[in-house]
Amino acid sequence: MNIFGVGLPEVTVILILALLIFGPKKLPELGKQLGKTLKSLKKASNEFQNEIEQVINEPEKEDLPNYPENNLVNGVDQATKEKEENDLTKLDNNDK
Repeated sequence: MNIFGVGLPEVTVILILALLIFGPKKLPELGKQLGKTLKSLKKASNEFQNEIEQVINEPEKEDLPNYPENNLVNGVDQATKEKEENDLTKLDNNDK
């Protein structure tokens, strides 16, 4: 068991010192408060990690052009599609 570089003998010494300093009546209250603090820190850490992952996985909407929905046909801009068709028609006419 190795927590933050502190092994079992060191944890035992710390617990004995805490028992001597705070007494047997106060020690359970301190343990309970420490548990609540660690739980809230873990919860905050998980929320922060989830927010970071959400921002990373979110598509960048600023880089996408802003097309009105009525100009889109099957996800393709109608004006762009017509221009491409005209260009292809011109190329076909020039080849003949």
